[in-house]
Parts: sequence; structure tokens; C-alpha cells
Amino acid sequence: MYKIAVLGDKDSVYGFAAAGLDVFFAANDPRAARTLKELVEGGYAVIYVTESLYAYLDKDIEAYRERTLPAIIPIPGASGNTGLGIARVRKSVERAVGSDILFGSPDSGRGD
Repeated sequence: MYKIAVLGDKDSVYGFAAAGLDVFFAANDPRAARTLKELVEGGYAVIYVTESLYAYLDKDIEAYRERTLPAIIPIPGASGNTGLGIARVRKSVERAVGSDILFGSPDSGRGD
């Protein structure tokens, strides 16, 4: 059975334990890269990473991007949404289908 992990600062990820997810506390330092590697090698199918930590670990995450598992997904942290998560989803969709079918261009007349 696959597992789900959440990686980030304590204030942002602690509550995910109540939902039955495995939580791992990490700050923007080299230990976070080691923890991520352990999670990747530990049989996790999905690893949620707070956006600020995701940005810090970008080069480490890049090494796993072409792999089927795990899916490494940025989520907003306690300090708020930086927009990184939606930007990554947008980039992935664009790479998969060849264009931005989710949001279109910023001036596409969505009526925002």
C-alpha cells in the first residue's frame, strides 16, 4: 500500500497527522534534502511539500520530476499561498498537452 507524506515547517504540516498522513518537519536547510530523499526511497506515492520549502528544494525535486512515483506536490504553508503550487500545475499541464488549457493567457477575458 502506498503512503502519503507531508514535509514542511511544524506550523504548516502538523495538522495533517490528524488526517492520517505521515508528517515530517523540515526547515530550509540541507537536512530537508536528506529527508526528501528518504521519503522518495521510503515508498511514498505522494509527498506534499510546503511552497517555501519546495522552492528551496527545487534542484533536489528536479531530480525526481521524471519519475512516475512519487508525486511531489507543493502546498501553501501557514504563512500563506505564494502561487508556486498553481504555477507548477499550470507548467505540468502545459508540458503534457502543449498549451495552457487550464487558465489561458492572463488577458483571455475570463472576467476577473
